[in-house]
Amino acid sequence: MHQEIKTKLKGKTILVVEDDQISAEYLKEVFEEKGVHLIFANSGEDAINLVINNPQIEVVLMDIRLPGINGYKATEEIRKIRKDLPVIAQTAYALDGDHSKALAAGCVAYISKPIGYNELLSLILKVLFP
Repeated sequence: MHQEIKTKLKGKTILVVEDDQISAEYLKEVFEEKGVHLIFANSGEDAINLVINNPQIEVVLMDIRLPGINGYKATEEIRKIRKDLPVIAQTAYALDGDHSKALAAGCVAYISKPIGYNELLSLILKVLFP
């Protein structure tokens, strides 16, 4: 299974929007040996600009709690720019309404922190290869 995941993800570009350095390092580690190109943003504003300037981005991992523009608003703006770009919401503060708010903002999926390795890879594959 590990080799199959590596083969499918190799060459893919993922935008990671995360203001917490430890979480960003963890995500870097998850994708490190899979040939995935990661682009990092630490704010909603940066995420929007990176999507505008990097058409090769294939999926966005969007933290919800961000400084400035939060993840919901950033997702709404990204969906205006690239309607087809899948955005996966991620948050450590999973409250009852967060999942529905994320979907309403245009996210295609939602994952709670701490993010499990296998859960994340399964979700990324599901989004990239529906």
